[in-house]
Amino acid sequence: MSATTTEFQTPDALARAQQGVESAPEFAGEKLIINMGPSHPSTHGVLRIIVEMDGEIVTKATPDIGYLHRGDEKIAENMTYNQFVPYTDRLDYLAPLANNVAYACAVEKLMGWQLPPRGQAIRVICCELARVSSHLLGLGAMSLDLGAMTVFLYIMTEREKIHNLIERLTGARFTTSYTRIGGMTRDLPPGWIEEAQAFVKQFWPKIDEVDNLLTRNKIFIDRNKNIGVITAETAINFGLSGPNLRGSGVNYDVRKVNPYLGYEKYQFDVPVGSVGDCYDRYLVRLEELRQSSRILEQALGNVPSGPIHVEDKNYLPAKAGVLTKMEELIHHFMLVTEGIDAPAGEVYFGAENPKGELGFYINSHGGGVPYRLKIRAPSFVNLSILPKMLPGHMVSDIAAILGSLDFVMGECDR
Repeated sequence: MSATTTEFQTPDALARAQQGVESAPEFAGEKLIINMGPSHPSTHGVLRIIVEMDGEIVTKATPDIGYLHRGDEKIAENMTYNQFVPYTDRLDYLAPLANNVAYACAVEKLMGWQLPPRGQAIRVICCELARVSSHLLGLGAMSLDLGAMTVFLYIMTEREKIHNLIERLTGARFTTSYTRIGGMTRDLPPGWIEEAQAFVKQFWPKIDEVDNLLTRNKIFIDRNKNIGVITAETAINFGLSGPNLRGSGVNYDVRKVNPYLGYEKYQFDVPVGSVGDCYDRYLVRLEELRQSSRILEQALGNVPSGPIHVEDKNYLPAKAGVLTKMEELIHHFMLVTEGIDAPAGEVYFGAENPKGELGFYINSHGGGVPYRLKIRAPSFVNLSILPKMLPGHMVSDIAAILGSLDFVMGECDR
């Protein structure tokens, strides 16, 4: 049953929700305040929402964040650039490879480095695998919150296959730390490209299965259609990015607008919505699974040969040289203990991550440690719309809205 049908939302209740408490004092005594989270399953982590309700209608919603705050930005200012790479795994921990790449690209922009073609192709593959993995879990969690458990089980099966590929590539399934400033930890293992291609080939019909199970499902449509509508103007004003922005009809994708890692060479479309409701945001993520698969097919089918890292005195020397030559050993020791010799200056780099635009602002005074590092966490920005978005909906709609926003508290609190 739709959560916004008129028989459940009386005009008086909706009017009071839109007016707010201050302008409707005669109803103040009837308000009920509940805490949704920070341990509620549909808040997808340690998000707490203080919900004020008039019956079943939400009249006010106040997000309370910070339960997972670790001070990553301040930690970064006390570490060398390479030492901070593992901390980026813990931002959007559902797409650690993409976080690694975005941070490395920001530091490389400061250094003035350009990765060789093979290094760029490997990073594109990593980013798109991370996008598919993240969107799979996002769609699975959203469907599970709304009662579609079968979809969740199908999706987790496919995500497990991606984690097998990631484990073969990086040695870890979750916190990968695969990227290095100026390159990657290691090259692709033998036979890995063929394994990844086999996954993509069998993944296409799996997307269609999810499509068939959800897109025309009456219950799923009623729970999402015309729920949590965000207009294009509102989305822009709140600084939304990623699928949440494109679901509102704004055709903006960093990979198209400001290409990096050679994304301009790949053929893919940017799906956009028209209404900006939960259903549109679902459709955008579903189509992005297909577009990421297209990119993966192109990247895996044309991985250039050559080095995977920059040739520069500030890049870590080869392990074989470190173990056999004194000069390389000393050079390696200096880079590890003091960090790369970065120039003074300010840079910002934004990457199109699964949750939206993940940006890193770096203020360098020179040397191996940033003077200031600021993270533009897309989940933090996307959640800022909740106080405007939730009032007027029923409490049962909150699960659908939160699932459609697809946030992760690791990067929100950072």
